Amino acid sequence: MSAPLIDLVGVRKTYRNGSLSVDALRGITLQIRPGEYTAIMGPSGSGKSTLMHIVGCLDVATSGSYHLAGENVGEMSEVELAQVRNRRVGFVFQQFNLLPSQSAWRNVELPLLYAGVGRDERRRRALAALDRVGLGDRAEHRPGELSGGQQQRVAVARAVVTEPALILADEPTGNLDSTATADVLALLRDLHDGGSTIVLITHEAEVGAQATRRVVVRDGGIVADEATAGVRAP
Repeated sequence: MSAPLIDLVGVRKTYRNGSLSVDALRGITLQIRPGEYTAIMGPSGSGKSTLMHIVGCLDVATSGSYHLAGENVGEMSEVELAQVRNRRVGFVFQQFNLLPSQSAWRNVELPLLYAGVGRDERRRRALAALDRVGLGDRAEHRPGELSGGQQQRVAVARAVVTEPALILADEPTGNLDSTATADVLALLRDLHDGGSTIVLITHEAEVGAQATRRVVVRDGGIVADEATAGVRAP
């Protein structure tokens, strides 16, 4: 069996405001192996967003340990954390976070630009990523010229352009209609079928049902962790 890609042991996160402290995570232990498609689910205030921020190296734990691909995230500097976020984690958010003045391929190339990749190679890889999500013919379109579902596909292309170890999708269908939701979920399943490791954050049962593993968070702790059928969206 392969070593965990994500390995959290006893992770706690406490937010403090003066004398007030709130325990958002209460000793999370979770391992996710390469190639898994895991949905992290829970109601608002359950701690799932805090867990996503720690897994994505957007925040650090108050205590406990987190190893990503064998590396101790807790020992990384801010610069090293930024490099991990840019090169090893591909993010897909509910808000597409696209630059409205830039074309689709220019949006997709941004992680490569930050990584110092040359212009010609950036364009080649950005166009290839857009082809991968079925938008090769929309490379020169700006976000305002694309539907919501197409904009999310551009965001997915941006997430995969660096060939990251992990794709982290935070409520990726929250702003989409049912047709676009099905399209994006099918795309995530195709990426998983191709070997990508995906962590999907959602509060929607029908969205979480697409994954092959379901982790339920409540009151800052894991209350369920089970394999699922991974039902494909119609």
